[in-house]
Amino acid sequence: MTDIDDLVRRVATRAASDSKDLPAPVDNAQIAAAKRQLGFALHPLLVRLYREVADGGFGPDYRLLPLLGPGSSVVGEYLTRREASVGVEHPEWPEGVVPILTWGCGMYAGVDCLSEDGQVLLFEPNPYSGGSWDECWFLDSASLAAWLETWLAGTGWFEEDAFDGGDVVEPQPWEQAAGRLSSGA
Repeated sequence: MTDIDDLVRRVATRAASDSKDLPAPVDNAQIAAAKRQLGFALHPLLVRLYREVADGGFGPDYRLLPLLGPGSSVVGEYLTRREASVGVEHPEWPEGVVPILTWGCGMYAGVDCLSEDGQVLLFEPNPYSGGSWDECWFLDSASLAAWLETWLAGTGWFEEDAFDGGDVVEPQPWEQAAGRLSSGA
């Protein structure tokens, strides 16, 4: 079991060592504004990261998005993707999954704020061939805490050197994708 206080401290230490120009953390008013705009609460660990580490700018590769705009942000990307998914036959983006970082080429890491552990999902649109988008959704990590641990350890599938170790766990199809996309939740 991960000690969340220790994890947040280690993430903050790594973030500060990776970038000397981290944005300031967000405050409670910004967290409340995000909740109002999203219509649901962010996962508690995600809140702590934004409140105690920085307003994005840290993490794997392209780094976490800022919470609120201007420009690309967690709330802005979520609202844009959900708006495009409401009322269509084949929704692309499930309710409650906030994009926290882009991997480029239309790929996103997202945290499922409706799951207790904050599953980290990978949206990879390249397999899309029409119809349902469920084949584009993968479970990257069973929890946000575990995902952060792989980043800190350099063992995530997204780390260039991680495959040399041979024990990298690659994202697997997200079993809940079809149900979550069709229900709108």
